[in-house]
Amino acid sequence: MDVSALLTSAGINIALCVVLVSLYSILRKQPANYCVYFGRLLSDGRVKRHDPRWYERFAPSPSWLVKAWETTEDEMLAAAGLDAVVFIRMVICSIRIFSIVAVVCLAFVLPVNYYGQKMEHKEVHLESLGVFTIENLNPRSRWLWVHCLSLYIISSAACALLYFEYKNIAKKRLAHISGSASKPSHFTVLIRAIPQSPDQSYSETVSKYFTNYYAPSYVSHLMVYRDGFIHRLMNETERMCQAIKHISPDLSCNPSLKSCAICGPAATNSFQILSNETDSVKGLELGELTLTTTEEVRNSFHFDSLHFSAHLQERPVAFVFFKSRYDALVVSEVLQTPNPMLWVADLAPEPHDVHWRNLRIPYRQLWMRRIATLVGAIAFMFVFLFPVAFVQGLTQLPTLSRNFPFLKDLLNRRFMVQIITGYLPSVILVLFFYAVPPLMMYFSTLEGCVSRSLRKKSACLKILYFTIWNVFFVNILSGSVIRQFTVLNSVRDVPAQLAKLVPAQAGFFMTYCFTSGWAGLACEIMQPIGLIWNLIAKVIVKNKEESYETLRFPYHTEIPRLLLFGLLGFTNSVIAPLILPFLLIYFFFAYLIYKNQIINVYITKYESGGQYWPVFHNTTIFSLILSQIIALGFFGLKLSTVASGFTIPLILLTLLFSEYCRKRFAPIFQKYPAEILIAMDRADEMTGKMEEIHNNLKVAYSQIPTCSEESSKAGCTSPCSDQELPDSEELKPEKENLKADYIWEFQRSRSGLDLEVKSCPSASPTCYSPGFAEIYKRT
Repeated sequence: MDVSALLTSAGINIALCVVLVSLYSILRKQPANYCVYFGRLLSDGRVKRHDPRWYERFAPSPSWLVKAWETTEDEMLAAAGLDAVVFIRMVICSIRIFSIVAVVCLAFVLPVNYYGQKMEHKEVHLESLGVFTIENLNPRSRWLWVHCLSLYIISSAACALLYFEYKNIAKKRLAHISGSASKPSHFTVLIRAIPQSPDQSYSETVSKYFTNYYAPSYVSHLMVYRDGFIHRLMNETERMCQAIKHISPDLSCNPSLKSCAICGPAATNSFQILSNETDSVKGLELGELTLTTTEEVRNSFHFDSLHFSAHLQERPVAFVFFKSRYDALVVSEVLQTPNPMLWVADLAPEPHDVHWRNLRIPYRQLWMRRIATLVGAIAFMFVFLFPVAFVQGLTQLPTLSRNFPFLKDLLNRRFMVQIITGYLPSVILVLFFYAVPPLMMYFSTLEGCVSRSLRKKSACLKILYFTIWNVFFVNILSGSVIRQFTVLNSVRDVPAQLAKLVPAQAGFFMTYCFTSGWAGLACEIMQPIGLIWNLIAKVIVKNKEESYETLRFPYHTEIPRLLLFGLLGFTNSVIAPLILPFLLIYFFFAYLIYKNQIINVYITKYESGGQYWPVFHNTTIFSLILSQIIALGFFGLKLSTVASGFTIPLILLTLLFSEYCRKRFAPIFQKYPAEILIAMDRADEMTGKMEEIHNNLKVAYSQIPTCSEESSKAGCTSPCSDQELPDSEELKPEKENLKADYIWEFQRSRSGLDLEVKSCPSASPTCYSPGFAEIYKRT
């Protein structure tokens, strides 16, 4: 690839970025798009809707850049949690590392590469990219010591910055643990693989076991039920509520179980609890919706009582609660029985983080699922070889034209060659990669992860391995096969072969940085999918509601992309340093874009507590060692024994540094320190908060919560706590109605006591109470 093709790709992507960013600065001012670009602020109720002046609404402005730049780390921590802060620290660490790398390599390595051979240079835009790489040096060149010294400076700076960042993030994680004093997960242990007993239920087995072995610390437990039918029933109720709400023209409050003061008297759009069957209205007309008889609607949801009771069976999974954090930590760390496949104990995830569907998977199936997903991911990697080979074929059109003569006519048009070889390959590869994240997330779900954050981290690792393998290794290997029709002969030849292949792919890596990096960030801030969906909802469906609460930050896609560009930067630093300015532009642009998205768009419902940082650290060390191995191979090709001899100790020192960090900091991200948990327990005992925490444990881990935080944002002006219903005993269904009776008994068994029944003014299915049985009965 020559410089002109590279400039063509850069020009197209720069123009695309300018257009998209300008459109964003205009569209974000339109009131109809607030739900797309200010979802988090709208959900928190911290943004005022106002219509700017007409000329301001259609004029691009950089005010959002200033706001993103001025946002402090403490503000991000309070708004989006520790994971968001850790991600921004990854970007900042990358900026610091590659600023040093760019200064060293552009000031010393690039001039040495360019003037490495005595030759007559052309104009810059007509030059081949090969003259900017280490390939332009002669064998046994005395200038190779510049590359070796630069490699030492890069490795030392990277390791120093990684150490201080790791130390800083570890302190933030410890502060995060000690600052979350009321988290119910610290007192809760998830027990799986509970043995089945013919004489007693799972709940009785759990109670007997922990009363026998952990009597001083055991508080209570909560069984996990096979609640698929309940969720389907709640979804049906949700759809009915939405239908009634949208049909009614003068709806002022979301449906609730009792009319509030704002909704008016009983003849309103809210649900009303009727005392018995004779009080039901036989001909209720609401807008265009007419319910002729309650019996007809009931028949539409008819089911067998035995079938329903089967859906309420207990699963061999339970949340077990303990008196202190330290007691829960001890139980989760020890082996409960001589059979490790029974009574498996782990610290429970946060209530909002629990992946309820995967809790019903038998524990003995998990290892088979992990093997199956691993085989599926590897198979998909091999399938993905075909599009990567096709992309490499486009970058090697001059080479392919010797074997396929019909391509020669296409090569006569210079601009078409620049488009096809410089811009099109990276675009095609990026489009193919859009299919990777959903599939890897599906594989992570099949593995049986019990928490959503763990599932996202698992998907992040799969996408990371997949991206590095296909974008880096497969690209350089397939390019080698197309050009020379050769493959690696032995493992000993790996450094030398990589040293030959990486400089040849430097042009493609630069164009990939333009397309996936620059243009990808512009698409991220533009939110095209959310914008199109909002347009369809407003114009075609005519839905006045704004579903902005569904967006979560895609750590599983953005972290692998960030680390891939870090890998490309390290491996090309002394080989082809021309890529470094483009990477620095990407990192600076990413810093502003991601901060803007975190503070305005994405909502944090669950987080991992900073556990993505070890992924960043380990991948950066891998990239650094890989760059040293490639440099070692190239020093061997150039017959520089001195440079090769100095590179080997550098690799060993980097490995020792990695092992030290693994021993010093990695355990903090894997386990909870007992010293901190005991101090938190003593502080809560002194302040008298322990009893309150114990009383809230069952409510927090209820499969069907009585009133969730999300439902409080759904849109009624009256709060949940202000709307009271009759006592639960008054809501007990009639004995002849088995359907309602099963639901009522299920909720009583889930709570373990008579709860005060309150309704929540939301159509969300997460709002559930014993009165739900009466809703089903009336409909």
